[in-house]
Amino acid sequence: MLGDVETRSVSPVFVGRADELAVLTDALARAAGQEPQAMLIGGEAGVGKTRLTEEFLCEAARRGAVVAVGGCVEIGAEGLPFAPFSTALRTLHRQLPGELAAAAAGQEDELARILPELGDTPRGPHDEESTARLFELTARMLERLAADRTVVLVLEDLHWADTSTRHLLSYLFRTLGSGRLVVVATYRADDVHRRHPLRPLLAELDRLRTVQRIELPRFNRAEVRRQLAGILASQPDEAFVDSVFDRSDGNAFFVEELVACKESGCRAGLTESLRDLLLVRVEVLPDAAQRVVRIVAEGGSTVEYPLLRAVAGLTEDELIEALRAAVGANILLATSDGDGYRFRHSLVREAVSDDLLPGERARVNRRYAEAMEADGSLIRAEERVIRLASYWYYANDAAKALPAVLAASVAARRRHAYSEQLSLLERALDLWESAPEEIREALRPVDYTEVYPPCGCDPATTPLQRLDLLAEATVAARFGGERERALKITKTALRLLEEDQDPLRAAWFWTERSRLVSSLARGDGWEELAKAQELVKGLPPSQVHAEVLVRAAGWGMLHNPGPGNLDAAERAVSYARMLGAEDIELNARITVGCLLTDSGDAERGLAEMLAVRERAAELGLVMLAGRAHINLTSQLESMGRSREAVELAEQGVELVKPSRLLDTEAWISGNMAESLYNLGRWDEAAEAAQRALRVGQSAAPRGSASARLSYLALARGEMTEATGRLASAHAHFGTHDSQPQHRIPLYRLAVGVAAGEGRIADVRAEITEAVACGFPLGQHRYAWPLLLAAASAEADARGLPVADAGRAAALDVLRGAARALATPVPVWVAHAEFFRAELLRAEDRDTAADWAAVEQAIRPLERPFLLARARHRLAEALLASGGDREPAAALLREAYATADRLGSRRLREDLALLAQRARLPLTEAGAPPALPAPDTDPVEALGLTSRERDVLRLVAAGNSNRQIAEELFISPKTASVHVSNILAKLGVAGRGEAAALAHRLRLFAPLTPAGAARPGV
Repeated sequence: MLGDVETRSVSPVFVGRADELAVLTDALARAAGQEPQAMLIGGEAGVGKTRLTEEFLCEAARRGAVVAVGGCVEIGAEGLPFAPFSTALRTLHRQLPGELAAAAAGQEDELARILPELGDTPRGPHDEESTARLFELTARMLERLAADRTVVLVLEDLHWADTSTRHLLSYLFRTLGSGRLVVVATYRADDVHRRHPLRPLLAELDRLRTVQRIELPRFNRAEVRRQLAGILASQPDEAFVDSVFDRSDGNAFFVEELVACKESGCRAGLTESLRDLLLVRVEVLPDAAQRVVRIVAEGGSTVEYPLLRAVAGLTEDELIEALRAAVGANILLATSDGDGYRFRHSLVREAVSDDLLPGERARVNRRYAEAMEADGSLIRAEERVIRLASYWYYANDAAKALPAVLAASVAARRRHAYSEQLSLLERALDLWESAPEEIREALRPVDYTEVYPPCGCDPATTPLQRLDLLAEATVAARFGGERERALKITKTALRLLEEDQDPLRAAWFWTERSRLVSSLARGDGWEELAKAQELVKGLPPSQVHAEVLVRAAGWGMLHNPGPGNLDAAERAVSYARMLGAEDIELNARITVGCLLTDSGDAERGLAEMLAVRERAAELGLVMLAGRAHINLTSQLESMGRSREAVELAEQGVELVKPSRLLDTEAWISGNMAESLYNLGRWDEAAEAAQRALRVGQSAAPRGSASARLSYLALARGEMTEATGRLASAHAHFGTHDSQPQHRIPLYRLAVGVAAGEGRIADVRAEITEAVACGFPLGQHRYAWPLLLAAASAEADARGLPVADAGRAAALDVLRGAARALATPVPVWVAHAEFFRAELLRAEDRDTAADWAAVEQAIRPLERPFLLARARHRLAEALLASGGDREPAAALLREAYATADRLGSRRLREDLALLAQRARLPLTEAGAPPALPAPDTDPVEALGLTSRERDVLRLVAAGNSNRQIAEELFISPKTASVHVSNILAKLGVAGRGEAAALAHRLRLFAPLTPAGAARPGV
């Protein structure tokens, strides 16, 4: 028996939909194999979505699955936050109390925001990651619950879903990775117009390969005939079939209504509009039953029996008789829990509601509101404030609606339903002028506005003002990801402040605008911050003043590093300390620590950040402790202390993971990936970067993770992957992100990709642009790898015809940029040595002594890939000098072993070819040979035919297909085929990359193109 599944259908026969039901049951089977399934069922109202879902749930229950259904509730524009999830989880809690408690263990207080039965909802924390934390906890709870049993979760009427429900569903569909779970969501397709909020979600889900979408068509005539036969329990007259099919147009619900109308004697209904047909079925009910149906229609999707009894104005016997008549006519149904009533189909409810007179609608809503105010036990406590606000609003009573809506906004915030909070606050703004002044003077105080100073002398008792309401709405919009709406709200507030001249509050709104403009990629936010700074000048110390200083110093640290930022950060610390605002003080001290490290006082800066980390953890300020970890790991890496950075990053991930600070975890994981890469732990680095990409919610940490993966692909010689990851990083960062810590690494990657594809002109264009943008204080950690990559590209391109022109000017640009860069620690001294040697190689002036100095500088550092590259060049120089070959052989073997362990295809190929040309083994004596025999032609070793050798030689010289055809006396089409085969055999993406590979491996030229071949090689 399926006790928790409502049956609302008339026909005992399930008609059609065999293919659709097969898709659903197949998903059920796949879920049983620990493969979560996501399904969408769409179709017009009345087409049969509910009946298909009922059949599927019956089959799921027959197979032993646990099923739970939750419906979205239409009670106004704001909806009930998480309504379908709360209902479905409540069913699971009833069916599996112990198992659900175990799945939620340790996170009951947070999960109570969706399922109040788990405990009391905590009052904090509230920030831009709060919703993501709640969603992550919900996903993991469902995965644990479905680990050893199949769970089917059905969410109905998604077209009515509140914003938080839509966001949570999207999150689940994107992130569920394990468990025997099937999530099915239904929606009314004809309601999803171009501007409907569900439309973007459907488009997003369509792009996910893991989501299956089923669109239900109307019945054809044969299916309508079968449906009629099932309802009538006999074969219908063909003329009646034609009439019903023409009238219903194949809509299953209208078929049922037409039959019901005929059987009840409403024959005129066949010629009326379908809406009138639905109303005729109501109008034949007794007067009391009609009255009850109208009351239920305005109460929402479901109305509890105690509430209905309080509103109907009938004796209990009269009410039961009226309900019996409505249920008997198949207009209303009792809910599955037996506690209330709902319409059999929402189309009937909408028709009845639309037929109410304006005054009648307001009166019914007033009765609901008055009944709930008189007795708070009539409905669930978690729904009371939201529904009360809706009833008073539709009762057109601003005096009652305004305080109720504001109370509902607080309840929505406490559930992390920030989008619903914002909708309620916007509704309060609409009601503001309509409410009597005495009502506004008795409103609640400000709820939650971060450091914004509420109007009035005592924030705890002063009633809410319109400006305060705009501040609440700004924070709610930002927390809910509605940054465009937040930007408009700040504009409204600042226009209001132009009349009132309140510089402190104006500074707060300008600071908010700075944050919003930056996050929306509309600018870097400095213009807005500058206005905020100007406004707080000369004002007494305040939390707003301290916040402005912290943000200005942080902005300068990221966008325009310099000594002035340290002064601003230290002043912010002083202000916050004076005010006793320890959270702001700790935030400012992290910025101070970073700036001290960048300015050369590394130990003092690290000590400051470590102290903040300890204090923040002690106070339970996990987000601040997480920010300390982000910056500590970054600064340690900039000092070459990669091993320490990894250890601290691991601690940071463990610290923030229980609190589900996803962006913070992503930043720490991205920093860990950078350090692991430098330590030569590339597989671990890839895992850390992928984790950052997976958990990161904002664009910046995801962009940083994409860049880390591009670095790995570039070092391994996977050019297509490197290019794709670089494009992803650019897309995440956008065009307005001017932070050097993001900009310079992207230039480095662009140089690497261009060099790998043989596009030396693009290498020069990228480096010229990067140098023109400048390398601010503390950015040497990003600038040295960039300059080294460009210098290596110039040296590798020596001898290419296209590279000769402009080389001298390009090297001058590089030398000029390097002069201004600091080398405060050994790792950057080593980079500077490597850079200098590469410039000499680009001019064919490098010696073994130059490369010995590079190798000696890198050897003490834990930089295996950099060391292998240096040893490659040192071995090459030793062989070219004609000296003792044994040291060169040892260097080659060590470098080759490192390249092989790391999986660096390009470096491995370079080393193999050099060893082959020098006739040196890459393995110790007695070990199996790792290379072709020394006499093997390197071109043949690549699998190229003699004709392909000729074509590659001409490609490397920069010839087009037509020029190759003329040179070799073949057709251009044949030349094109040869080029395609060559690209496939070399594993490269284009002609430029093939030419670069041929040149780099010296396939057609001696090692020293400018003169005779170096002796000994």
